[in-house]
Amino acid sequence: MLRQDGLVRLLLWLLVASAAAFPVFAQEAFDTFKQLNGSTKMPKLKAFSAPAAGAIANATQGRSVRLDAKLTENGQPMQHGLSWRVFSPIPGADGKLPLLASAEGGSAAFQLAPGDYFVNVSFGRAGATKKLSVPTEGNVDDQVLVLDAGGMSLNAISGSDTHIPDKQLSFDIYSSEVREDGERGLVLADVKPNTIVRLNAGTYHVVSEYGSINAVVRADISVKAGELTEATIQHRASQVGFKLVSEEGGEAIADTAWSVLTSGGDIVAESVSAFPVMVLAEGQYTAVARNKDQLFQKDFEVKAGVNMDVELLLDQS
Repeated sequence: MLRQDGLVRLLLWLLVASAAAFPVFAQEAFDTFKQLNGSTKMPKLKAFSAPAAGAIANATQGRSVRLDAKLTENGQPMQHGLSWRVFSPIPGADGKLPLLASAEGGSAAFQLAPGDYFVNVSFGRAGATKKLSVPTEGNVDDQVLVLDAGGMSLNAISGSDTHIPDKQLSFDIYSSEVREDGERGLVLADVKPNTIVRLNAGTYHVVSEYGSINAVVRADISVKAGELTEATIQHRASQVGFKLVSEEGGEAIADTAWSVLTSGGDIVAESVSAFPVMVLAEGQYTAVARNKDQLFQKDFEVKAGVNMDVELLLDQS
């Protein structure tokens, strides 16, 4: 399979808007707090004071706790797109941390019985976790969680400036860290162009696919807290149409099967369409058409950003 080296152009804009979040719901104890850039951010606890039964108390029994979240340490509290979760620190019989309360939107307030809790806030694929201790008496300080998060928006072109239709593009976002098995952790799959993905600050490995054959570009892209990173990836590929004709410029002949080979003879793609259209990486290829037990072939070259048709004539004499 052919691969390409990609050029990534980054534009950094201030992230000033937020849409609906995509919360990550925990299933296993502590998995809630697994950050998607590969690191785990957990408070260090020496001992727990388990919440009393009925930890989510009414206003007369519990203490009011206000929770705010910021993108950066010096930022303003966020008022949209947050998902809050309050957990007991003691795993249940199933090994999971019991979810005690939740809220969506901006800043949140909970009535909690005295004791220790874990508070998690997520903003898209970004998140932060904090230990919360609710005292029996005295003041309960407002809690501020810093997400240290930004955004990423991806797009791609072919060649120097050829537009690629959105439906032919997809992006997968992985962590930058390589695991022991040699693979990277998948953060988000099949991201559409110009979609803002909210992420913890850090570097991510992005795989861009143009079409579904061999036009693939990989790039490491950094996200900074409080900023939107817009990355345009350059593919070295083009869209190629194939048809078997009786004369130049004629109609495609039906009942034709196609194979596209690399210059080394490896099969890249096959089709049974009379007029298939494929996206191919830059390079040398051979088109082979089969029709009524006859074979026709033609060598051709794909140049980045130059869409083309390849015609094979029935009479190649």
